Amino acid sequence: MNWKLKLGCTGAALAVALSAPAVIGQQRAIRTVTSISSQDKASGAKQHPELLKEFGGAYAGPQAKYVESVGRRIAVQSGLSNAQGDFTVTLLNSPVNNAFAIPGGYIYVTRQLMALMNDEAELAGVLGHEVGHVAARHGQRRQQAAQRNAIGGALLQALTGALLGDSGFAGLIQKGIGTGSQLLTLKFSRSQEYEADDLGIRYLASGGYDPRALSDMLASLAAQSNLDAQVAGSARSMPEWASTHPDPASRVERAARGAQATRSTSTARNRDAFLNALDGVLYGDDPKQGVIEGSRFRHPALRLSFAAPSGFGMENGTDAVSITGSGGQAQFGAAAYRGDLAAYIDSVFAALGDGTGVPTGQVSRTTVNGIPAAWRTVRATSQSSQVDATVFAYDFGDGKAYHFLLLTPAGRGIGPFTSMVQSVQRLSAQEAAAIKAHRVDVVTVKAGDTVQSLSGHMGYSDYPLERFLTINALSANAIVRPGQRVKIVR
Repeated sequence: MNWKLKLGCTGAALAVALSAPAVIGQQRAIRTVTSISSQDKASGAKQHPELLKEFGGAYAGPQAKYVESVGRRIAVQSGLSNAQGDFTVTLLNSPVNNAFAIPGGYIYVTRQLMALMNDEAELAGVLGHEVGHVAARHGQRRQQAAQRNAIGGALLQALTGALLGDSGFAGLIQKGIGTGSQLLTLKFSRSQEYEADDLGIRYLASGGYDPRALSDMLASLAAQSNLDAQVAGSARSMPEWASTHPDPASRVERAARGAQATRSTSTARNRDAFLNALDGVLYGDDPKQGVIEGSRFRHPALRLSFAAPSGFGMENGTDAVSITGSGGQAQFGAAAYRGDLAAYIDSVFAALGDGTGVPTGQVSRTTVNGIPAAWRTVRATSQSSQVDATVFAYDFGDGKAYHFLLLTPAGRGIGPFTSMVQSVQRLSAQEAAAIKAHRVDVVTVKAGDTVQSLSGHMGYSDYPLERFLTINALSANAIVRPGQRVKIVR
């Protein structure tokens, strides 16, 4: 999280030209688009910078060029364009396992998901899967379904109804805790996932890669999902590829059968080239944007921390930290501050509204861990529902202020977020300096090395063996051999 509070982008309409159905893997016909329209290119170009802001920005390491080259090679297999230059492939500086694509030739994968891969073919398979979603027009269908179904469950439906009604906060959901990029992370249907798997397998085979790579990657995702469930106290929330592309374990065997059905003789995996490129990539949170450890968020540059309530998840974005749970939604960010917390709270509400004004209300003041703080709750109403919207702000001195935007059911006020707003505190210089980045280190196994000894070098005190096995796609009884290359997160 940096300084600016902003979320929101929407999917674009997809080209409507369709090719003849393709028969892939499981002998299922898939109709795909055959070109990138000028409308798609313009829409993608408009959304691209917004997506970069929301997903950590573009990763600046040498891995970015490698991902771009692999992504372009696999993307042309889709038939959307024969020119590799028509595709913009971005490695995102995000600690979440995620990948997606939007119309206009824009393809994205996070460095965290790249770190879970073990060869170039797996990278190509993931990127091919995402291009497949675009080629099969799944995003357009998903967006239409989301609009029909009032995205996000009962609470968000209530919030949307209240805040987009007569309350004067028409922009609050979109600009604050919104539906924008969530369109990219809504679940596809099972049939759409199967279609994207089939297309990804097809692209692997036609691109000269081992088509079994996608099945292997799905197996790694299943293992990562299981590990995530094991790690106690983890408050990291989605989106991630393993959840927005549901139940990877059930698709592993199907993808393997699909690869066999291609009758491809391609076996290229390019493991060494991939590991050479991956070596040194940032893993987990980027300290420049703050880090999530268990239920606590800490930001070394801003010198602050807070803890999410029990049962709530956190997602750390470039511009804000989102906190979600069954009892409400919240976002932590910053805005311009001129020394008056009441005026600051009004400015936050005003920035999120539609220009018709902010409802008046009493500002309450307190001190949280020695930090001057203030908050105000307003009731947003419509014909069908009500919701409490609260801005809880903190004066950190030196012209800096931060705030939570809280959305809870009517009558709850701060409610489930009471412990969180009371947990904000300053970090000492020593505490801030102790926050270090993790990186992937590709090492060569030496004589005498074992899975147990190598996992001891993992930079985590919890589940080091399980983390090592998962990131290297190794089984519990695996034996490593001298000369073998493995990944360690230090």
